[in-house]
Amino acid sequence: MHALAQSDVARETYWGITSVEYATFYLLAATAVAVFTYGVYRRFARYSQGDDDSFARLNDMPNRIVSSAKIALSNEKQFNRDLYGGLMHSFILWGFLTLFIATLILGADLYVGQKILHMAFWEGDFYLAYQFMVDAMGLLFVVGIGMAMYRRYWVRNHRLWGRHTSNEDDLFIWTLFALGVGGFLLEGLRVYSAGIPDHEVVSFVAYGMALGFDAVGLPTMGAEQAGLNGAGFNVENLHWLAWWSHSLIAFFFIAWIPYAKPFHMISSFANVVTRDEKAGKRLPNVPSDLDATNAESIDDFTWKEILDQDACTKCGRCSSVCPAKASDRPLDPRDVILDLKSYREDLEAGGEEKPIVADGGTSVIDSETMDSCMACMACMDACPVEIEHLKSFTRLNRQLTDQGDVSSSMQDVFQNVMQNGNTFGDSPRSRGDWTEELEFDVTDAREEEVDYLWYVGDFPSYDERNKQVARSLATILKEADVSFGILFDDEKFDGNDIRRVGEELLYVELAGHHVETWEDCEFDTIVCTDPHSYNTFKNEYPEVNFDEFADDPMMPFEYEEQWNDDGEIDVYHWTQAVEELVEEGKLDLNGTELDYTVTYHDPCHLGRYNDEYEAPRELIKATGCTLDEMPRNRSNSFCCGGGGGGLWMDFEEEPKPSEERIREALEDTDAGSGIEKFVVACPMCMTMYEDGRKTGDFEDEIEIVDVAELIVEAIGKEDEAKVEVAAD
Repeated sequence: MHALAQSDVARETYWGITSVEYATFYLLAATAVAVFTYGVYRRFARYSQGDDDSFARLNDMPNRIVSSAKIALSNEKQFNRDLYGGLMHSFILWGFLTLFIATLILGADLYVGQKILHMAFWEGDFYLAYQFMVDAMGLLFVVGIGMAMYRRYWVRNHRLWGRHTSNEDDLFIWTLFALGVGGFLLEGLRVYSAGIPDHEVVSFVAYGMALGFDAVGLPTMGAEQAGLNGAGFNVENLHWLAWWSHSLIAFFFIAWIPYAKPFHMISSFANVVTRDEKAGKRLPNVPSDLDATNAESIDDFTWKEILDQDACTKCGRCSSVCPAKASDRPLDPRDVILDLKSYREDLEAGGEEKPIVADGGTSVIDSETMDSCMACMACMDACPVEIEHLKSFTRLNRQLTDQGDVSSSMQDVFQNVMQNGNTFGDSPRSRGDWTEELEFDVTDAREEEVDYLWYVGDFPSYDERNKQVARSLATILKEADVSFGILFDDEKFDGNDIRRVGEELLYVELAGHHVETWEDCEFDTIVCTDPHSYNTFKNEYPEVNFDEFADDPMMPFEYEEQWNDDGEIDVYHWTQAVEELVEEGKLDLNGTELDYTVTYHDPCHLGRYNDEYEAPRELIKATGCTLDEMPRNRSNSFCCGGGGGGLWMDFEEEPKPSEERIREALEDTDAGSGIEKFVVACPMCMTMYEDGRKTGDFEDEIEIVDVAELIVEAIGKEDEAKVEVAAD
């Protein structure tokens, strides 16, 4: 070894490369960049041909870019429920970016520093720090690639494989591997050929490889000339071969990026930048002229929906959390997005047009696939690149509804709502009959001013099991001595779920009726029993442009304003409102009334949709119950199967989502079979789990209760205790 093989602590950039090769290198580099630039231009030109998006995507761009950079660089979405995947992707991303920046620094020194400013900074201490950082992050990059290959080829993680898995996935990962390992091989040969100078120890990976070459006696050109080895086999020639191999692979990769899977490095970040923070919880509105809201052709999709398709990395996270797929329904969220992408690319290559979505298997997407969606938003929550699945799915559902390709059970629901204002088809006059068994009168909010305008909802009004929940909640509000009232027969179905099935105009009609009715009432806050109602009142009614429809003779309202666009009216789920009452001491609970061991199911529309996880839990704890969490809780909660119209559809599925969830409660919680009550906070969940308890043969093992029923029982226990104390 030599203490210093070069006059300065630096190295020659193009060592061993002739002037002709130098020119060839830059010709190839320019060609690769040109091919890359043209490919990116074509991609973004295609986005510009997409339909306009309903929501602002490019506003406040500086803040969007900063927040998106934080998401991308921290890899926070990759770490979600997958530590291994998060580390793997972080190593690859951080390593790749470091190597890219290192290349830019080298170019800046060579062409700006030396050629223009006649100075060099890539030497001395800066050179040593540079070499150490490049080796460290390059090693991290190779380790990340190795982790990816282990998961894909050795473990064969199921979510990485599907019908859209192709050779390009293999080529992508092996190209990255060749770039990482090839770079170290190239450096190791260079360090060895320079005599392994001591200062190159900062390039610890390359230095170690050079020591290995020295140990096996890899000849140099001088040794070959002395006749110690066969002609042509020396470190200098190997370095030349490695240099050109590494360069050609790099040029291929650069040119290939816009045309295959590597484009996700650009499209994914663009997708995060242009994300809608309220995606899923609000849907695009249908304009009164019904222009381009469905999916008659691929051209009906907005530019953001096309970007969603290109941003998909085939990671399968959405598929792995989809309750429909877990129940063997014919839905895989990843496949729907990629099927649309494949069809678009086939058309651009001259393929034949066919229906986007239809019944019978002759279309890009089959109607049964879309019927299977529960609108639970688990796919969107799991997606690391912010693909808005539900937005595209709703477009497909609207097309099915427009074509009449809707299940007969859903058509019955539409008919019931149109004729009677509720999904049951019962008389509107009987909507408030559930109050008759109460020991007190419930105020008519149309006639008296109230603090809480309580939207009861369809199931608490008509379903016998959920009527018990409604009466429990009424008892709680009465006990807290708050002013509340309901709309009786002027209350109709909220419209949330039929909208997600594709019936948009009926949804607008229902929204118009409600906001017009509310205008004639005096109240401070809207309180909802159902998280579905809570979501649509809070996030969607304020988005509807009622003025567009006010003059339509088919619409039974004349309301022309934007309802609650300033957020002046608070909209609460009942657990949020009652939690406030408990904190204010208006409910006399000391937290020791009940001693059940329970578990709690997060409703999709309360949890994932609106990030409310704590209010129901605080109320459960306020009753004295011991809460044992299920493994899948909060944002990772598993849908009951009732959303997206699932409540009204019959599927041949095994197991049913509700059965699987109850099994999880009884087998996978810490308490296991010691769980006494399965607690819900949603009328649809109550219905689905009562059904699942029967069909799954769990009737003797667990009881389904609502949070409100626990509170009423706790209040009763407290009252009994007071009576006993008074008697003593």
